[in-house]
Amino acid sequence: MQNDAKTTRQVIPPRPGLWHVVDAAGYSLAGLRRLWAETAARLELAGAGLVALGFLWRGADVWHWLVAAGLLALILAVEALNTAIEVLTDRISPDWSQMAKDAKDLGSVAVGLMLLVAAGFVGLVLAGRI
Repeated sequence: MQNDAKTTRQVIPPRPGLWHVVDAAGYSLAGLRRLWAETAARLELAGAGLVALGFLWRGADVWHWLVAAGLLALILAVEALNTAIEVLTDRISPDWSQMAKDAKDLGSVAVGLMLLVAAGFVGLVLAGRI
């Protein structure tokens, strides 16, 4: 068993005022670094690159680009939440359990639904339907 006394970190209370914003930005950057470690997030960004090429080829309107960028941000946000669910589930339930599987599957379906919405939008733009 691991000696938690040596590996435990102390929780630091939030700092007030502008320092709180600075700290929050640092936490967000750390989250982005962690998200970048996920293969799924890197694939989603690569997919966004392909979408950009398709939009350039199609001559997409500015609003198409803005909606696509918003959908990408939502996909990455849901991916980050899904990753958080998986990390916490692995910590809380290191052994296999149906509840842990359900939690991970529900996080996965959230990402999948976002990808379907984005793919539908991109498909309509590339087909010239909107």
